[in-house]
Amino acid sequence: MDMLAEDIAAGNGELIIRQSDNSHFAIGKNLALSPGKVILQNDVCQLIQYKPSTKDVLKRPLLIVPPWINKFYILDLNPEKSFVRWAVEQGHTVFVISWINPDERQSEKSFENYMREGILASLDTMQKITGETEINAIGYCVGGTLLSYTLAYMAGVGDTRIASATLFATQVDFTHAGDLKVFIDEEQIEAVEKKMSVRGYLEGKNMTASFNMLRSNDLIWSYVVNNYFRGKEPIPFDLLYWNSDATRMPAANHSFYLRNCYLDNKLAEGELVVDGKPLSLGDVTIPIYNLATRDDHIAPPRSVFYGSSFFGGPVTFVLAGSGHIAGVINPPSRGKYQYWTGRAPHGDALEDWLGHAKEQPGSWWPHWQAWIEAQDNTRVKARTPGGRKVKAIEDAPGSYVKVMA
Repeated sequence: MDMLAEDIAAGNGELIIRQSDNSHFAIGKNLALSPGKVILQNDVCQLIQYKPSTKDVLKRPLLIVPPWINKFYILDLNPEKSFVRWAVEQGHTVFVISWINPDERQSEKSFENYMREGILASLDTMQKITGETEINAIGYCVGGTLLSYTLAYMAGVGDTRIASATLFATQVDFTHAGDLKVFIDEEQIEAVEKKMSVRGYLEGKNMTASFNMLRSNDLIWSYVVNNYFRGKEPIPFDLLYWNSDATRMPAANHSFYLRNCYLDNKLAEGELVVDGKPLSLGDVTIPIYNLATRDDHIAPPRSVFYGSSFFGGPVTFVLAGSGHIAGVINPPSRGKYQYWTGRAPHGDALEDWLGHAKEQPGSWWPHWQAWIEAQDNTRVKARTPGGRKVKAIEDAPGSYVKVMA
């Protein structure tokens, strides 16, 4: 009962169930440890450039666009599990966007603002630092949806700076969207918009509760039983600390995403317009590495596979074992899970694709690295964060990621 009362107090009257002993973790102390510098900051994001660990690096720098519905350090959780660290070790000049934890000042920031002040501003800074006009990009989950929206915009205006794109567990078509569709209809969106209109944002705990309800046996009831009935304190667990480190949603951006993607599927149908020009994913002709995860309940593999058909260029589809997080954050050193590769994806035919796919043991990361180097494996001298062109603002992981919801 003491633990129940403490969790209600921690949620200011709402029950926020503790899933981990969070006293063991601190961002920058034992989470998000890869060395680097913040080299761009605005009202939407910080951009981090990581310190190289090799003498030479791939000529094309790498921009990672994480989702803004949670914090970027899932990609840099600890040295063993860090995709950022591993990518640096493979010779990438890694840049990662760290989205702001918004308040009322960001209430009017839209999808287009996140594209312009997030991705496009980051590309400008990367080009200034490295001098490169060809960049590899990665988008994770809704970060991948935003990246795809940006790629369609860039194709329409003749901006060719992104030379290849990788999508992690990303939906661009929402016909077969996951369990989150349970929360998406006109009535429920109106209720969310009404809630957001009061402060200009959606509280982080609301998004956390939605994701927890999708896996309630694992993320709610097991803790109700252990914490409140058995009186057991949860153990320290970095992944669950990250899961509970919620971030707010700016009203305009979140409403746009729910309505135009989940409800009306306008990105895939070519009905979104920027500067008076319609966006078409079919105009995106660069190579794309499209990763789905087998047990994903947020971006189901059928949805990701079907989304491949909307791009106008070559798509390499890969299916990884496990789910939305563990299937992506699966370092080779751990030897866990597996992945499947096969022919080019086409239409709504995942089961047929699987029938001809080849299963490979372990992590998909080396397969992705080989795909990246097949695009361009030219190497140049390693680059220091900021170089001589941009003054560093602060050390990684930056201050934006430390703002609590």
